[in-house]
Amino acid sequence: MAEITQEMRDEVKETAYNFFAEECEVERDSLNDDTNVIEDIEGDSLMVLELIETFKKKYNLNIDLKAIGQYMIKHQADTIGKMIALILLIIEHEDKVADLD
Repeated sequence: MAEITQEMRDEVKETAYNFFAEECEVERDSLNDDTNVIEDIEGDSLMVLELIETFKKKYNLNIDLKAIGQYMIKHQADTIGKMIALILLIIEHEDKVADLD
């Protein structure tokens, strides 16, 4: 389990905002934690997986799609803020994220 630092939080947030701005072709400044990826910026649900893959490589994380899916069934990640929170949980707990309530 990794300990989440403020630097990591800031990096995840910055990377997520830049990712969605580029992928959805919107201004970075128009995004906030409450931005709904599908409804507000015409993104798709697979974008979170692509973003997770970025951090999976960066932090050499051991997590598979099944664990992410199990967590997301209970905890919908439809906004940028919720996706950032999910990524931080994955960095911290890896495959054990599926066991969190």
